[in-house]
Amino acid sequence: MIPEILIDKVLNKARETASHSWEYGTVFEATLEYRSSQFTVFHDPFPGGEIPVLRVEDVEALQYVKPFIRTNSQRLCEGNGSSSDPTSLCIPALLLSRSATLPVSDNLYLSAVSHQLHDLLSTTPRFSNDAVSHRDAYPSLWADFIYMVPPALAYNGTFTADIDMVKESVRQCELYHEVLGTRKGYWQHIANDAGVCNVKSDDGAWCTSNAWAAAGMARVLATLRKSQYVSETEEEQNALLQMTKGILSGAMEADTDTTGLLRNYLDDETWFAEVAGTALMAATAFRMAFLEPGLFGKRYTDWAITKLEAVSRHIDKETGIVAPVVNSLNEGQRTPLEGVNPEGQAFVVLLYAAWRDWNIATGAAPNLAVASESLCIQ
Repeated sequence: MIPEILIDKVLNKARETASHSWEYGTVFEATLEYRSSQFTVFHDPFPGGEIPVLRVEDVEALQYVKPFIRTNSQRLCEGNGSSSDPTSLCIPALLLSRSATLPVSDNLYLSAVSHQLHDLLSTTPRFSNDAVSHRDAYPSLWADFIYMVPPALAYNGTFTADIDMVKESVRQCELYHEVLGTRKGYWQHIANDAGVCNVKSDDGAWCTSNAWAAAGMARVLATLRKSQYVSETEEEQNALLQMTKGILSGAMEADTDTTGLLRNYLDDETWFAEVAGTALMAATAFRMAFLEPGLFGKRYTDWAITKLEAVSRHIDKETGIVAPVVNSLNEGQRTPLEGVNPEGQAFVVLLYAAWRDWNIATGAAPNLAVASESLCIQ
């Protein structure tokens, strides 16, 4: 396997460079899945039907994210024009609200989550099919939204015993799929509503946005199956399975680059192959194989193992920097980023954690032995 000491370097670099709300949320999730997996939705998120009472000092992920969460505004963090990106911080805020070392009588975190979700669901523009916009100023659907919002809705709905919110988490996935889905299974990146002009648009199959969507739906599915509504949401669970399968199968079909990495745009051979989207897509395959092994069997896990091996060859053993990676702030840039992609760093940690958990649960995966000299930027 990839040495944990190297994964530690990858994670540290993600922490050092994250500077946007969705990056904070993703680094939090990567740290939780890697360091404290027992508290994630893939394990035992609701012991006794409740969010666990934790000491911030004992949970590295909470120590990391706490300084970035605001409790005195309508949003948990600056959204940079996005209503959904700060929503990615709802789950850590809810965990902080249950902290054993924070005051109980004046719990600002619960109020902050309530304000964030009200801002998202009540004031954000809606697409013509009622999908919540990823952007504040106009109705625009970005596949990235699926990692930020639906997992938070499902988690909060479980915590507050609100089955309507739990089901809304899946409905939003379906509404996004209705607009962004393609006949090949994977999704286009961005669609703007009719009449929205002169703003960012992208009808390409950006690998990272597809991975965002697939990974987000895996988290929602895991939440539903650990919630009190597992039997009442069978239809929603099946919808999540099929949508996620479409993205993964489409990515696998488009996987033809000789590096073993997925291309920045899945279906366009003129694009460079890169680590970030590959890592999160493979992480999702491992998570889905654990959640639904009958549907995501050996074909998916064998593929995910080859992606893990490919990713392992693109980690600098001295710095922990992964490359080549897309510039996530300019995904249409024709050359790999010269620098660090914080979310890409986190995706590699998520991949390692997903592989490790799947390996432990099934005992099916061989140790991934990677010679130290191969752990370098290619």
